[in-house]
Amino acid sequence: MVSKPNSNKARIKRHIRVRSKISGTAERPRLDVFRSNSNIYAQIIDDVKGVTLVAAASNEKDFGANGGNKEGARKVGQLIAKRAAEKGITEVVFDRGGYIYHGRVMELAEGAREGGLKF
Repeated sequence: MVSKPNSNKARIKRHIRVRSKISGTAERPRLDVFRSNSNIYAQIIDDVKGVTLVAAASNEKDFGANGGNKEGARKVGQLIAKRAAEKGITEVVFDRGGYIYHGRVMELAEGAREGGLKF
């Protein structure tokens, strides 16, 4: 019997490999992305202190869009960029979370760039 490979296990292995190379600092924190089938989440993290500085998600109360599509992902990117600007964060390191830079992950990144984040 042929067993199907676990795609989430493979994503976690990729994420660990990427995280060994990138880290967020106070000057340039890490923009982390997590996506599920129905929602997308983004956090800006200072890895030195181990603190989440800013967060945005498509399942927030007054979000008003679907997080399972590209438009919702772009809106989350713009929302996190706006919240980061309020905290004085302009430059980040992008962490795609082991996902391919395509589709919703790419739209979130483009939305964050439109909102003023540099990476």
